[in-house]
Order: sequence, then structure tokens, then C-alpha cells
Amino acid sequence: MSLLGKAALAMWWDMAPAMRSEFEDWHTHEHFAERLGVPGFRRATRWLDSAAGEGVFVMYELDDHDVLGSAPYLARLNAPSPWSAKMMPHHREMVRSQCRVLESAGGSVARHALTVRLSPAAGLDDALRAALKGKIDDVPKRPGLVGAHLLRHEAPAIATTTEQRIRGLRDQVADWVLVAVGYDLDALRELGRAGFGSDALRQAGASEVPFSGFYALSHSATPGDFG
Repeated sequence: MSLLGKAALAMWWDMAPAMRSEFEDWHTHEHFAERLGVPGFRRATRWLDSAAGEGVFVMYELDDHDVLGSAPYLARLNAPSPWSAKMMPHHREMVRSQCRVLESAGGSVARHALTVRLSPAAGLDDALRAALKGKIDDVPKRPGLVGAHLLRHEAPAIATTTEQRIRGLRDQVADWVLVAVGYDLDALRELGRAGFGSDALRQAGASEVPFSGFYALSHSATPGDFG
């Protein structure tokens, strides 16, 4: 697979402009370092809303799905630092999907990202995955684009964490997640209109496509970046 591992944690939230500067400092210099210190976390990437809105998209690439229920990770989730405890309530409208990687082609980090949150129609899981595989495999071959990836949420069997309580227990979940990345925003927008557009996805077997959005790269790191 092209992602670094067989699992991923995909998250979206809104961050008010007044908190944006401190958020990026905290997320870059403390939170990424903390998460990438957990065994099995391979890469962390943050994008911000391309239209200068409040949206944030973050993806962690993981060795495997077991990392999401591992003791080292749960220890972090249940003992947030003072700075983390301060920032967590500002993560508004959190959507947090703990995913297995279904399909992956090409790179996972580029200047721009398109994310689509969707669900398969009843009984069409296999048909949708097969249809999306063809689309995903084609993405890295197209000018302006780098790669695409399909994720499916599967919650690990763990108790509610301290970080969730701080955020107010309002986390939502995206069922399936499409992530496409590229260096040309217009090419990514065309992908969002055509192959990864609502009509095309419904024809492929999706029952609903409640959200899609475009983001610009803010920061990406791997464990080695923090020594």
C-alpha cells in the first residue's frame, strides 16, 4: 500500500481564527511530537481549509489498526498535557474516524487535499470498493495529482477517553473516507466534480455523500523529525 501502514486516523474539525496561531504552534511542536512518539504512528499531516475557512483536516498513518487500541496510545489519550487540555475544547464539530486502509495508490502528502466522507448503499460495500479502486488507481497517473486513498472506519473496543470528555463527547464519525492529494488545486477540483463527485459516487454504490472539502498543506512530519 502507498500509505505508511494498513490503518489511518482521519479527523476534521473547525478552529476559530482567534485560536489558529496558538493551535498551529501546539499541534506542530507538541501534539505531533507526542503522537509520533507512540509506537505504530508513521506519519502525521495537517491541512487547513483552502478557502481560508475554519476547517482543519488531519491524517495519521499507522502500522495497523491495533495501534488505535494500544496501551501507549491510550495512555496519551487519557493523560493530555496542560496545553492539550487547553486546546481540546476549541476543536469544534469534531469528526474522528479510526480506519482500516481499503485501497491506496500514489503519495499521501501534497500541497492540496480533497476529502470526501461517504457511506455505501445497503449490500453494495464490495461493489463500491471495486468501483473506487479503479478510480483510485487512476489518480496518480493524472497531471496535477499525486495519489488517492480509501479508508473505512472501524471503532476499536476502548472506553471513552479523557480527551473525548474534554471535547464534550460530541465526536462524529465518517463511515468511509476518500482522500486525494495533488499539487494542482484545479486538477483536484475537477476530480471532486467528476470521478469523486456525488453523482459518480452514487452511481458507484454510495448511498450518501454528506461532505467533501478542499484543504491546503500546513505541516507533515514523521517520527524521525523529532529525534
